Amino acid sequence: MPVLDIGGTHVTAALVDPATGRPLSSSVRRRPLGSDAAADSILDAIALAALELPAEHRPDWGVAIPGPFDYDTGIGRFTGVGKFEALSGVDVGAGLRRRLAHRAEHLRFLNDADAFAIGEYHAGAAAGHERVVCLTLGTGVGSSFLRGGRPVHDGAHVPPGGHVHRLTVHGLPLEEYVSRRAIRAHYARLDAVAGHGSLPDVHEIAALARAGNSAAAEAFRYAFEALGQALAPWVDRFEAGVVVIGGSMAQSWDLIHPAFSAGLVLAGGTTARVLPAGRSAEAPLIGAAHWAQDTSNAAR
Repeated sequence: MPVLDIGGTHVTAALVDPATGRPLSSSVRRRPLGSDAAADSILDAIALAALELPAEHRPDWGVAIPGPFDYDTGIGRFTGVGKFEALSGVDVGAGLRRRLAHRAEHLRFLNDADAFAIGEYHAGAAAGHERVVCLTLGTGVGSSFLRGGRPVHDGAHVPPGGHVHRLTVHGLPLEEYVSRRAIRAHYARLDAVAGHGSLPDVHEIAALARAGNSAAAEAFRYAFEALGQALAPWVDRFEAGVVVIGGSMAQSWDLIHPAFSAGLVLAGGTTARVLPAGRSAEAPLIGAAHWAQDTSNAAR
């Protein structure tokens, strides 16, 4: 099963073995992607990665891509989000099918956070749990509320659209506390030296925190305690058994976990366990393959 995982800086193409449900390591192709490029350049780059896969595969693709996106029609809705703006109103599905020619008959799109969650449900930390909240921490906060392995986007038990980044905490949008931009800015406010030079990135702030820098440690505590406070009521409403956290920031689990757990307690506590992703890199590929398989079968 061919799959694509499209992110703001990279696109990954792979073949997922239907027998094992895992990506074939020899097939994985990861290529840089400029989310601020022109539409044709973005589509060309995605197609280039896809065309590097061995040609003998099914014509149904699973494609994980961030929102805002019309996943049913394959049309981009990226407006005011700072990435893929050139794809707003563009039929991404048609553009990719044209570039992939006979190798792509159907493209089954899904949100990248949902792909991650489905992958973790089938092969990672969410396995065996009926109700799961999954978070991806990168430039911002991605989220998926999963019931029985299927994303839940509507209803009183999930935030609007199932999107945590739309929540507020202490009167401000959540991503004013938890995002690459917010963590760096808060660190700069706390550290006088950082405020007058080039700002370290989040992984560098994490290293400073481990080395005893109090401003760096506080920047992490401030961000992820707020995340726990914002999420706790929704974890309880959804009756989630676990919260699974992945994404590039999750590499700083030793700093994230205690602050996030403290935030959950401050908001009233929850019985859900908090776990790191089991297959953070592979999960979106695995999830995209399951989505393509399931939606292909449903269409028949």
